Amino acid sequence: MDVETAIRSRRTHKQFGPEPVDEATVRDLLDLARFAPNHKLTQPWRFRLLGPQTRRRLNDMVGAKEAMKLGRAPTLVLATAALSGDPLTDAEDLHATACAVYAVLLGATARGLASYWRTPAVLGERVVRDLLGLAGSERVVGLIHLGPAVSDPPEKERRPLDDVLRTLP
Repeated sequence: MDVETAIRSRRTHKQFGPEPVDEATVRDLLDLARFAPNHKLTQPWRFRLLGPQTRRRLNDMVGAKEAMKLGRAPTLVLATAALSGDPLTDAEDLHATACAVYAVLLGATARGLASYWRTPAVLGERVVRDLLGLAGSERVVGLIHLGPAVSDPPEKERRPLDDVLRTLP
């Protein structure tokens, strides 16, 4: 699949098949993330593939409603940005990490996998951050849900280009 097709066909999936994405494929997807643009090559992204034990412990901490949402996908990858404390660099590094996450989503789409980018509020709670081994300087950018596609979500309407583009003299 070419990149334009991946961009135009990527969808948010909330239903997944039960089989986890094999670790080699997850590693390939995360390897793509390393090529996201980032100022001064700070490479701020950090990823954690959540294994069964971590997922069980996380489910025990977050309550039934959130555990149900986390259980939709058989594979979860936490994406964070390691921040320096400099406001300008941190803003750039958050954006770079968001680009890295998007690269993972596009790579998943190209492989026929379903994906979903969420940022559950519970990931900001101290006990959850401790479970996930997050440093105080790390900011959660998203929880990437991955798995086999079981449906083809419809395309959502996007604003026309002329609504978001202004050509300056």
